[in-house]
Amino acid sequence: SLLALAWLVHFAPLRIFSQRAKVSSARLNPEISIEMDSECKKEMEAMKEASIPLPVEDAEEEDEFRDENAKNRGQWGAKLDFMLSMLGYCVGLGNVWRFPYLCYRNGGGAFLIPYLLFLTFAGIPLFMMEMSFGQYGSLGPLTIWKACPVFKGIGYGMVVVSGLVCIYYNVIIAWTLHFLFSSFTSELPWASCNNPWNTDNCTMAANHSALEENATRISPTQEYWNIRVLGISSGIDETGGIQWELALCLLGAWVVVFFCLIKGVKSSGKVVYFTATFPYIMLIVLFLRGVTLEGAGKGLLYYLTPDFSRLGDSQVWYDAASQIFYSLGIAFGGTQVMASYNKFHNNTHRDS
Repeated sequence: SLLALAWLVHFAPLRIFSQRAKVSSARLNPEISIEMDSECKKEMEAMKEASIPLPVEDAEEEDEFRDENAKNRGQWGAKLDFMLSMLGYCVGLGNVWRFPYLCYRNGGGAFLIPYLLFLTFAGIPLFMMEMSFGQYGSLGPLTIWKACPVFKGIGYGMVVVSGLVCIYYNVIIAWTLHFLFSSFTSELPWASCNNPWNTDNCTMAANHSALEENATRISPTQEYWNIRVLGISSGIDETGGIQWELALCLLGAWVVVFFCLIKGVKSSGKVVYFTATFPYIMLIVLFLRGVTLEGAGKGLLYYLTPDFSRLGDSQVWYDAASQIFYSLGIAFGGTQVMASYNKFHNNTHRDS
């Protein structure tokens, strides 16, 4: 899959460049007749429709065209807006939740070997190619593939996948808001078994002896999540009712997204100054709190101790390869879209 994606992303720009070279030769050397086949002509027309500028005789004319196109479409207000947006986009739940789990499951520190290999030889090159392609065309994932119509399905796939990701990410944000609001109490509602939703099987970790050995033991945290928050029914045949608190939290999450994007990159570029930096502050606080707990050193040592025998399992390499897409956000279309609002002469190599 990685090789196929690299070939697809790499092929289209090369095709555009080759056709642009033919047109440039014809303009600069009128006495030389270059016969362009019907396929080439169609691609040139597609480039015009997609607003991808054709070769011009001097750089100033091309810069004027691109500047005018950028004004109509919009650009980042500052370089830092783009960098923080990319940072917030790439570093998300895939890094905070998924990566530690995969690292623990696949040999601890040994998992870093296949991960770093895929990151170096697949992730970063794909990231740079997607960013360069978006910045070159200054278009979204649907219209930019008019430059090579045979691959326009990639653009539709990016939009569909991004839409699905937005839906379930907002659900996770709704859960987060629910727990945030529920924590503004003197006693956390999931810290004890003395709540109306708790069952007889609820037991604290220190009171396991209070129940019979063959009884089902459920922690108050699990009961709060399953019964109070989600309201899980007895089976698929019972749909249950609407969890209005979760519904309002989900509505609030979508409202926040709306106001963040109401003015495009002009508004989202300012919001990321908080959304891209605040999570790191919280992670640092939680890390400092965690390492000061009793037994933290033993836990970190157990977690990171490499088990090199796991490298012989193909599943470990598969997990490392798939994690690259979650770590960098490549092939989802977001990198291409955000790079399309850059200035044409922005240094994508340095940004990558």
